[in-house]
This record gives sequence, structure tokens and C-alpha cells, in this order.
Amino acid sequence: MLQGNSVTQPSMPTGPLAGLLVLDLSRILAGPTCTQILGDLGAEVIKIERPGTGDDTRGWGPPFLRNEAGQDTHESAYYLSSNRNKRSVAVDLASDAGQKLIKGLAAKADILVENFKVGDLKRRGLDYDSLKICNPGLIYCSISGFGQTGPYASRAGYDFLIQGMGGIMSLTGFPDEAGGTETKAGVGIADVMCGMYATVSILAALNHRNMSGKGQHIDMSLFDSQVSWLINQGVGYLVSGEVPGRLGNGHPTIVPYETFPASDKSFILAVGNDSQFRKFCEVAGALELFDDERFSTNAARVRHRDELVPIIRRLTIEKPAAEWIKLLEERQVPCGPVNDLAAVFSDPQVLARDMLIRMPHPVAGEVSLIGSPIRMSETPVTYRRSPPCLGEGTFEVFATHLGLSEETLLGLKQAGVIQWADREEEVERAYRG
Repeated sequence: MLQGNSVTQPSMPTGPLAGLLVLDLSRILAGPTCTQILGDLGAEVIKIERPGTGDDTRGWGPPFLRNEAGQDTHESAYYLSSNRNKRSVAVDLASDAGQKLIKGLAAKADILVENFKVGDLKRRGLDYDSLKICNPGLIYCSISGFGQTGPYASRAGYDFLIQGMGGIMSLTGFPDEAGGTETKAGVGIADVMCGMYATVSILAALNHRNMSGKGQHIDMSLFDSQVSWLINQGVGYLVSGEVPGRLGNGHPTIVPYETFPASDKSFILAVGNDSQFRKFCEVAGALELFDDERFSTNAARVRHRDELVPIIRRLTIEKPAAEWIKLLEERQVPCGPVNDLAAVFSDPQVLARDMLIRMPHPVAGEVSLIGSPIRMSETPVTYRRSPPCLGEGTFEVFATHLGLSEETLLGLKQAGVIQWADREEEVERAYRG
């Protein structure tokens, strides 16, 4: 069983963004990643979902969270990964009444995040130009595959597609001669990085609003953000004009910096400078390598990669990985294991840093989640709400923020405009106080 720390949920929002209201009209991963970060930092996040189905990722399983009887629920692990510290409100945006409800919430919101296809919300009167009329301070962040402008603006964008078009797949995987092919990252990193850039942009816009009183529209694109994090490889091409190829686990400008075979399994050797390479050679009993002018500097080692790497592989195969790691760590040569996820979430550093947390959950009793990496001395992140069931906050949000009566809400529910979780006693209790 996972041994993460259980977290105590504070009764009142705390954190640097406490008091801010975020209207989350996003789904899948990029937008939800952004709004989960805002929620972790104390903002109140209202997640708008489709009645009946909700966020697409609710169905992206297995695995699904199991209830206390051990049965699969409708809460997928994918959905759970990026939706804590939110309340789910199920509203039919195709209806006039549903659009009116969202406009009412947008009038009170500080931030709105959406990832609809370009033009979809404009047709419903929920675009930035429409909403800023009643809320000039609104920070409105649009996340799309290719942005609001340009020849690809109307295209749908998915992480896999973006990784291919944005170039990262051309750099990932082993070369053809080693039997490799272009390979995507094992997680939706294009989505996640776009969500990160969106968060940074929103925080910058908040600071601008604090000075000017004005909100603004943020146009975030998965494709743009993917291109931006080609970083050294991208600029390397711009400087040299040479298209880089795939190096497997190797590094384009540092050698040796990849996985090497030990007698039992592979381990990582990450030599970052000439001093570290000398120490490695000493540990390996091969100081002659450092004295060889082909390998004595990093630039020389990069140029003679194909000669050096096979020599190192013949050396590392002689000892178990754990022994190499122990000997090299003693000499402060960067190295480490290649952990699977079971090893990651049992790692003492992961546990000590609260990167595995356990939160109460209304269906499962408790749910294990990945903790936030943000560490702030004065305003730490808080974990106030586990990822919500579909419509779990519908009644409470509209009663609290829009002052709608029980009769009105029940009428909207009967008309199919809104939906709330099928736990009437909890809804009633939340409404009555």
C-alpha cells in the first residue's frame, strides 16, 4: 500500500491566491493543470462540466478509482491527476439558460480559463470581448492547439499531435541504426508545459491588474509552447543550421551523459564537466581515458562520442548498478537509478518532500495523489478539496455566488440545464449552511 501522508483540509482558503475566483471552462489536461496550480495556491476554482459526461478524461481509463467496496467508480486516474482543489458544476452551455448562468459567474470571477475551439464561445456570447463589458478586470486565458490566429487556428490540438508537429518527437528515441524510431514522451508533456506557461501568464496579468485595474486576454497555444521548450536543441539548430538527430538517452552536447549497462541493469551516468569525468575514470580504474586527448575535455568527448561510449559500456558492465552508484556518489559524480513508478513513490526523498499525498474522497474514502512541487515559506500550498465528482458543487455554487433559490435550482435541474451529484442530503446540507 502507498504510504503517502494524509493531508488535513483547512476549513477556509489560504495561500497567496486566497480570495480569487477562477472560472474553469477547460478540460483534458493543459487547462486543468493550470487551474489546479491556481487552486493549490489558494484560489477558489469552479470547474464547469457537461451534464452527464463531464470532463472527457473522466472516461479515460482504466485505471479508475475504486470505492470502499472495491468496485470501479466513474473517476479515472487521468481525471484525478489534475482536478483537485476545485468544485464541479455541471451546466449545459448549449442552452440559453446555461449561458446566462456562466455569464453570471464570469461577472464575479477574477480569472477565466477555457480551451474550446476557436470561435465556439464567441457564438455563445462567452468570449472575452463579450464578458469584459460586465467585468473589465477579468483575466481571460484561452488555451488552444494552435492559438487564436494563424493558418492552423481552426485545427484541434492534441498532445501527441503537438509533440510531432512541434519537433520534440524528432529528438526523442534511439536512432535508426540502433533500431529506434521517433517517440513521444511517456506523459502529456506538451499539455502540461502549456498549462505551466498559462499559469505564469495569469500571474503576470494579475500583477498588471493590481497596478492598472485592467484585465486582459491571454492567448496560449500548445504548439507555441512546445516550440518554445525545444530550448538548447532548437537554438542549436538556429545557430548551426544542422538538424539534430535522435540520440536515445544521450545528450547532444555533453558526454558521457546517458544510461549505461551494469552487470544487472542500467543506470544513469551524468558527467557534467571535466573534473567529474576524471573522477569517473579514477573510480573505473581507467585514468588513461582522461589522459587521452580525444577525451580530456567535454568538447573532445562530444566529437569522439562514438569511440568513447563503447569503451565506457565495456567498463560499466563489470559491476552491479547499485555498486556503481555507491562508488560514484562517494566521489560526487552525478549518477542514479532508472526507477519505475513503484520505486519513485516509495523513494524516501519523495515521501520526505510530501510528493505523495492522501486526501479524503467522498466515494473512495481516500485517494492517493501527486503532491505539488511548490514550496513557499510564508504562503504554502494547501489541499482543500479532492478531485470532485461530476456536479458535486453545482447546487452550492449557484446558491452561494448567484443567490439562486432552491426552487429555481430545482427547476433548472428538471429542465436539464444543470446537474448535481446524486447525494441529495449532502447538497441540502451544503445549501442550508
